[in-house]
Amino acid sequence: MLDAEIAPARLLSGSLCAMPWRALESEVDAWDRLTGNASEPNPFFESWYLLPSLRHLPDTDAVTILRFEQDGQLVGLLPVAPSRRYYRWPMPHLSSWLHANCFCGVPLVARGAEVPFWQAVLSWADTRPDAALFMHLRGMMLGGPLHAALDAVAAQDARQIEIVHREARAMLASDLSPETYLEAALSSKKRKELRRQANRLAEEGAIAFEHSTDARDVARWCTDFLALEAAGWKGKAGSALASSERTERMFRESLEGAALRGRLERLSLTLDGRPVAMLATFLTAPGAYSYKTAFDETYARFSPGVLLQRENLAMLDRADIAWTDSCASADHPMIDHLWRERRDIGRLSIAIGGRLRRAAFRQFVRAETARHPAGHRP
Repeated sequence: MLDAEIAPARLLSGSLCAMPWRALESEVDAWDRLTGNASEPNPFFESWYLLPSLRHLPDTDAVTILRFEQDGQLVGLLPVAPSRRYYRWPMPHLSSWLHANCFCGVPLVARGAEVPFWQAVLSWADTRPDAALFMHLRGMMLGGPLHAALDAVAAQDARQIEIVHREARAMLASDLSPETYLEAALSSKKRKELRRQANRLAEEGAIAFEHSTDARDVARWCTDFLALEAAGWKGKAGSALASSERTERMFRESLEGAALRGRLERLSLTLDGRPVAMLATFLTAPGAYSYKTAFDETYARFSPGVLLQRENLAMLDRADIAWTDSCASADHPMIDHLWRERRDIGRLSIAIGGRLRRAAFRQFVRAETARHPAGHRP
């Protein structure tokens, strides 16, 4: 297990310490200031999402926060945890901490602090006294400023870094209007079919779209969403948020925290006032993350989820949002056909420690990439 607390690793341009995650409970204000100046937005590591995740999800006692500061200000944050297994193999390593409902692993780092942050993190990892062979970062946005800074630091140190998995995730990023974008994304036949489905759904009752970015009735909205999701295939499979009290509490607390900070957009398609499709999006200007969606499967013949996403193209009209990450799996059967842009997501493995550990890592990663070239790991 990682030490609960170690002496800070001091650099000329800042200091890093590893701390128990509960210590961050008293630093929410500083944490929120950091998110407002982040080099890359990541709602899943913001206070209102990460803390409920750590409070309610299992096996979080081993999670340590790498906290980086400059001139007394919090300017970097990354949750990490040790692991004895690397996917199918018994291989001890140090990993960024993500969970099944966390769709981005980019650390929160203030603009301009990217290089010293990675220098501090890797220096700390080099001196870890445990048996970790390497460091593994999941959910990294490839090609962004934090990835570029990490590559630069690794090159400076002659430190091996490998992209061991890559996938392209659907995203929405265009200067087109919603109407023009829809015309470019879908054939005239498919657009005609969507209009027909909307008309047929309207014959079932009064339909309406409801947008909200405030915190009013967020608890009731969460209740409706959880019930809608649990009534579908996720409920039957036991993977709905409401299938576990832990994930339900995380969801409710996270959405309330996001709403209170103006970081949440809720979109619903209702039929006679009852939701038949719902979408929660985290607003993290200049980007957004399409977090969770659900629809009433008894109305599947009307494609309510697609109709909701058609309405959601209004995100293109927002001056503060340049792109929206779908948070969907690669090759998603619905969103990949509607959202035409792609975002590269990767898992990175990085050499740490001295000569012997780095030599062992070189052999391990060579064998791994030979078996599973980046982008083809299951």
